[in-house]
Amino acid sequence: MTAPRTHRRRTHRAAALPAVGALVVIALASGCGPDDLAADGGGTSGEANGGAQSAEGFGAGPLDNPDGTKPGLAPLTSDTDRAAARQLIEKVATKGRGPKTGYERDKFGYAWKDGVDGIPLARNGCDTRNDLLARDGKDIEHKAGSDCVVMAMTLQDPYTGETIDWRKQQATKVQIDHVMPLSYNWQMGAARWNESKREQIANDPLNLIPVDGPANNAKRDSGPASWLPPYKPVRCSYAVRFAQVSLKYELPVTTADKRAMLAQCGG
Repeated sequence: MTAPRTHRRRTHRAAALPAVGALVVIALASGCGPDDLAADGGGTSGEANGGAQSAEGFGAGPLDNPDGTKPGLAPLTSDTDRAAARQLIEKVATKGRGPKTGYERDKFGYAWKDGVDGIPLARNGCDTRNDLLARDGKDIEHKAGSDCVVMAMTLQDPYTGETIDWRKQQATKVQIDHVMPLSYNWQMGAARWNESKREQIANDPLNLIPVDGPANNAKRDSGPASWLPPYKPVRCSYAVRFAQVSLKYELPVTTADKRAMLAQCGG
């Protein structure tokens, strides 16, 4: 990773999350999402408008970021991109959601493991969580003497559309979301995988986005039919990213989830 950079810090207002179903307050010092605690249940689709906000500053769109190494999740706004998004989502297979029997977070390896072969950013000396914070954050401040541990940053959160001023002392204010939740993966076929493949999907940057903590808590292990980002302009991009993970790992989604994914992109 690059050497630490020194920036002048700016003051941003904290993210104000609209109501998105019941919020679950989970004290995770590591900033892991609730899927890491094998939480059950789902939220409801967010109803925040957000349409008047600029799409700038959110990083790369998912169609231009097929391996997840570029920062952020930018909205797809052109008719051409949304048509391409629908074509990609149409390739996703469907089946019914299986039982959650036997699911445990540690079946996907310990959280944020660096030594996972076969995925980008692995084995670089930094754990997955710090890799993702550095990928998506701006005005990064590292721990003294470290090129890895992120202590402070600003984040343009794609789920709420807000700018978050984050410091490590408030770890859960930003959490790393598994776009396709691990327990969802388990129910759709990952229960039959070996641990190596489960570690890949748990640490693959394609499936990971730093986001507003309360929004991530509201999502839990929901698919797109039960939960969508409150910030409406990013919903098509979110559906595309869900589809990209599904296709890469040959995991189906439910019929209701695929229908919801297509709907976000005008299908």
